[in-house]
Amino acid sequence: MLTDVLMTVLAPDNLLIIVLTTIYGCFIGAVPGLTATMAVALLVPFTFFLDPIPAISAIVATTTTAIFAGDISGTLLRIPGTPASAAYVDDAHTISQNRKPRTALLISLSTAAIGGVIGVIILMLVAPQLAHIAISFSSYETFWLACLGLSCAVFVGGGSVPKSFASLFIGLAIACVGIDVAVGYPRYTFGVDDLMDGITFIPAMIGIFAFSEVLRTVQTLKKNEAQLQTITEPFFSALAGALQAIRRFAVTILRSSLIGTVVGALPGAGADIAAWICYALARRFSKEPNSFGKGSMDGIAAGGSANNAAISGAWTPALVFGIPGDSVTAIAIGVLLLKGMTPGPRIFIDQPELTSALFGSFLVANIMMVPVGMLAIFCSTYILKVPRAVMAPVILLFSLVGAYAISGTVTAIWIVLVLGLVGYLMAVVEIPLAPAILGIVLGKIIEDNFMVSIIKAQGDLLAFFERTYSLVLGILTLIIWTLLIIRAVREMIAGDQRERASANSRKKDTQTSEPDVLQG
Repeated sequence: MLTDVLMTVLAPDNLLIIVLTTIYGCFIGAVPGLTATMAVALLVPFTFFLDPIPAISAIVATTTTAIFAGDISGTLLRIPGTPASAAYVDDAHTISQNRKPRTALLISLSTAAIGGVIGVIILMLVAPQLAHIAISFSSYETFWLACLGLSCAVFVGGGSVPKSFASLFIGLAIACVGIDVAVGYPRYTFGVDDLMDGITFIPAMIGIFAFSEVLRTVQTLKKNEAQLQTITEPFFSALAGALQAIRRFAVTILRSSLIGTVVGALPGAGADIAAWICYALARRFSKEPNSFGKGSMDGIAAGGSANNAAISGAWTPALVFGIPGDSVTAIAIGVLLLKGMTPGPRIFIDQPELTSALFGSFLVANIMMVPVGMLAIFCSTYILKVPRAVMAPVILLFSLVGAYAISGTVTAIWIVLVLGLVGYLMAVVEIPLAPAILGIVLGKIIEDNFMVSIIKAQGDLLAFFERTYSLVLGILTLIIWTLLIIRAVREMIAGDQRERASANSRKKDTQTSEPDVLQG
């Protein structure tokens, strides 16, 4: 059967499909505002004419490459292609501004491929065991897991803890827009019907990162400044630097791949939470934690490997129990059902060739992503040679088109413009942007699961700690919250002491200068 699977996966027509969808996913993922989920959704009509294995191969290859390609716009333009990329977008963009954009992108590409391969291997070996953990997760565990993700956002926000909390609460406030899940009453919609479903995170992310970046670019634009960044390092020099970084951060890559696979297997978690958790852990165990958010290659390695490992993990509950691990696997389940296949426990017995072909397609797609990604990196870095005066309106155009493509309403464009102004003001007062994005992404998940849980428990908060997994996650989250509060208080006290010392210093200088004035 293994020989048959290899012949099926490596058949010329299947390989051609993988190559074409890899290129397609790379293009879609690199365009700001176009996500992996949209790429797969647009691919669904074409899968109607394919056999099950080529159809799954196309979905797998598109998803794998599109997740990585989201780092291209994040590194070059500071516009993360996915919410998971927002975890390390500041590091990648800082390295790009330091004239090493290809190095940052090659690190992201290499770690994504490694994480994807490790995730597939884990999926092949322990899929039933991971699925057993995943299926036991209820609304209680999902709530605590999302809270843990928010806590990691504050840890790695890049600014002080109070400012990171402020950014997080801004994101949560934006996530409150829409219908209240408990009472069905609209909140903060101002009579706009398009806001009833809430603010989609893609227009929000485009506004906070892309439009605010355009505003900063226009503000700092000088008449004698011709180019955004004219110097990029030679390609082979960048490749050598990326390989050196992989050897240096091998432990980080392995740890993030393992954790990313497990987190990705949990329903409702996905690559977003996985990337933030692995990024926070990398900063915790790093010898240079202060470099995170300021050009840390370690942070890129952690987030990049966790992203693609989580993609593999998300297929675990989808295959074993028919429960989608994320939006992409939800679409994939729909495609399988249209092909007359029902994902579930018996799929390993009734159709073992399908699961084996899925694993093989994942491996081939991650390997194929490397040469295609290198070509995309080589071509895309020439964007840096475009003058700022030309690049700013082009970024704005792509941003508005991408936002409109998500919902097809003008409201999405207004969301981009308003949140772009909010993001610009946040940057002016040095409030980090990344925690706000995670607050928007996870806010709805936290609210939905909290309300479901509290209704099931009839208002008993102790029910959040009665189950084994919820008890562990709850205690871990509360410990992290306590540490964050202590750290915030210390930072506030230290800030007050610095202000008092500065005031005393100014007072002494004034008193010293007064006798000279009187004498004169």
